[in-house]
Amino acid sequence: MVIPVAVVITFAFTAVFVVAAGADPFDAFYRFLVAPLTSPVTLLEVLVSATPILFTGAAVAIAFRAGYYNIGAEGQLLAGAIAAAGLGMVVGALPSLVALPIMVAGGAMAGAAWALLPALLRVRSGIDEVVTTLLLNPVALLLVNALLNGPWRDPETGFPESAPIAASAELPQLVARSRVHLGLVLALAIIAVAWFIITRTSAGLKLRAVGSSPRAAAFAGLDVNGTLLRAALVSGAIAGMAGVSEVAGIQDRLTGGLSAGAGYTGIVVATLGGLTMPGVAAAGLLLGDLRVGAGSAARALDIPSQVGEIVQATLLLVTIAALAIISRRRSTQAGR
Repeated sequence: MVIPVAVVITFAFTAVFVVAAGADPFDAFYRFLVAPLTSPVTLLEVLVSATPILFTGAAVAIAFRAGYYNIGAEGQLLAGAIAAAGLGMVVGALPSLVALPIMVAGGAMAGAAWALLPALLRVRSGIDEVVTTLLLNPVALLLVNALLNGPWRDPETGFPESAPIAASAELPQLVARSRVHLGLVLALAIIAVAWFIITRTSAGLKLRAVGSSPRAAAFAGLDVNGTLLRAALVSGAIAGMAGVSEVAGIQDRLTGGLSAGAGYTGIVVATLGGLTMPGVAAAGLLLGDLRVGAGSAARALDIPSQVGEIVQATLLLVTIAALAIISRRRSTQAGR
């Protein structure tokens, strides 16, 4: 219920920017949200755009539910992409049924490894993970650029991108002559499994308890630091899979612009989704729709593409405000 209300309020707030850009707000929002869903071609592109942010949204939501504020999904995604590209260039002799699991596992381990240091600093020294995870994002990007401008530069073209991965390491397309690939199914499967674990198992109950009140969880005998560490590593692993998805499903190689901010958008998706897995799925598809719609609206209405970013940022702020109001009302009612 929060997302539809947030969309309406966002329309009211951002209409002035659309008018200032010289477009009709109703026409612009139709192109932002509805038009991409009316054509098979653009609908498939919505799914393509949503795929990496479904991964990162789930990654961030899991960490946040545990009270671990992972802002490093961008860097963890890039670490997973590096691992996927490296493995993808050397598994050419293996069949896809072997090569693809190796790449997914390698990307997940790379993402978890990138998340390990901030997690250890948090549980052992109490150092704020918001700062450490955020600072590692540009480090990952520098590492990517160092590889692409150094040992991994394409030897044939000389461009700052890696050589193509092996054909057996490419994720298969789900729809012929489209860019929708198996990564979408993997992302949705991870969201479904995460939903089951968080809501239906004792491990999920412990995670939610630690996230709700670490002191109370510790008083009840739960391993707070262990739960935080596991949540951080799982979060990093899922973000790393987003990097695998982009390398093996879209780019077929490592490139400098591979992420396009999907790690940061995952924070938006997790927040819009209320840190629930069904909410992450809905918000991820909504943001994918908005990304595709913003591009088409900019071309059709001759408005700056940044208007779409304004709409996205406003949608996030409105959703956060709505969730805060709901939380406060529940706390007030519980105290009566």
